[in-house]
Amino acid sequence: MKKSLKWIAAASAALLAAGLLTACGSSEKAAPADKKADKAVTLKVGATPVPHGEILSAVKDDLAKEGVNIEIVEFNDYVQPNLALNDKELDANYFQHKPYLDEFCKDRGVDLVSAAGIHLEPMSIFSAKYTDLKDLPDGAHVAIPNDPTNGGRALLVLQSAGLLKLRDGAPITATPQDIAENPKNLQISELEAPQLPRSLEDTDIAVININFALQANLDPNKALYTESKDSPYVNIVAVRKGDENRPEIQKLVKALESQKVKDFLAEKYKGAIIAAF
Repeated sequence: MKKSLKWIAAASAALLAAGLLTACGSSEKAAPADKKADKAVTLKVGATPVPHGEILSAVKDDLAKEGVNIEIVEFNDYVQPNLALNDKELDANYFQHKPYLDEFCKDRGVDLVSAAGIHLEPMSIFSAKYTDLKDLPDGAHVAIPNDPTNGGRALLVLQSAGLLKLRDGAPITATPQDIAENPKNLQISELEAPQLPRSLEDTDIAVININFALQANLDPNKALYTESKDSPYVNIVAVRKGDENRPEIQKLVKALESQKVKDFLAEKYKGAIIAAF
């Protein structure tokens, strides 16, 4: 009987020890799961190289410390970044202003939204032949972007510069057909926005988005005319509708709306690009 009791006690002790070991083992196995929960998230963000890619690079290390790794995917056009975002090949993009995004969504039937406005890139008139718009000859050749919103924006810049007048009620997507007065008989050509800097060799003036001007090493301070700083064309971070409140998207926005980015814009672009926050 005593032997039986001893055996039962020994067995109980063994089972208790095994239970304790199992419990300890469960605790140790839970650690990797906790670490996995803290694992850094990667955001694929589409951007044009200048300035958007440069701005994202400026906050890349800061975001990594916040557990968000940024993979910058560069584009040189205004269509593919939105298509890639809609197709979930990107988590966000940063290259466009809201009027362009709104028009794109309407035309393509996609549901993309602005998560935040970051900076303004004033559109400017450049020339390789003239240093003053007053010297433009009659019939001067003018190049503008061929996409609806930037084309309309360029025409508004030309109107603001006193070179033409659009008809009353012309939409934000105005085209050369909406020109009501053209005293210099300007000959307007519509080209892909990235090609405009190259067109300066063959045109008298071109109205160029500043990101493509900077990419082509054009000096914004040598522009013949620059649109007003109160322009509504603020560049935004775009996401799929419903993703605006994702924690990692919010961290991206917070980093881009930081004093560090404001200082970076001022130092890097010398007033050619202006913080909008």
